[in-house]
Amino acid sequence: MILSEQELLEGCRKGERRAQKALYDKFSSKMFGVCKRYVKTIENAEEVMVEAFCKIFQKIDLYSGQGSFEGWIRRVVINEALMFLRKNYRFNEHIDITEVPVQAVHVTIEDELSAAEIMLLLEQLPTGYRTVFNLYVLEGFKHKEIAELLGISINTSKSQLILAKKRLRDLVEQAAVIRTGGNAEA
Repeated sequence: MILSEQELLEGCRKGERRAQKALYDKFSSKMFGVCKRYVKTIENAEEVMVEAFCKIFQKIDLYSGQGSFEGWIRRVVINEALMFLRKNYRFNEHIDITEVPVQAVHVTIEDELSAAEIMLLLEQLPTGYRTVFNLYVLEGFKHKEIAELLGISINTSKSQLILAKKRLRDLVEQAAVIRTGGNAEA
């Protein structure tokens, strides 16, 4: 029997295992993808997801019904991933933005990249770059919010994003060279 979102919420608020399992089954694969964007290893992503779902079940009463329930779940998962990263990585490494050269890149391979290939490229970024890139580009956070979430300065957030984009461009160029057999302009 498939439960409606309201039935899932009510069941989880009452601590019903059947509703909790149904909620987990409904959202776990999508939320695991979110976890994988922030942490590199499958083991760490699984750890983050388990912790996030524990918090979801413990704090489900905090969901007010305003906005999307899936969005609320996603926010809990992202916050749990950020807590994991703050505990295990340093984010306050500051790099002056003026040190980053801006280059024009004429690579058209982006249209050919699959979602899996993009995930592989993101996984190659250093943790700080990847985290800021995910929060800014994919989640829509502003630099001020990112700085507060990660305990870094706004300028560090900006420089991490610039460096992430530059590194991704370099990785895309490398992928273009590999795909075209050595000719990146093809």
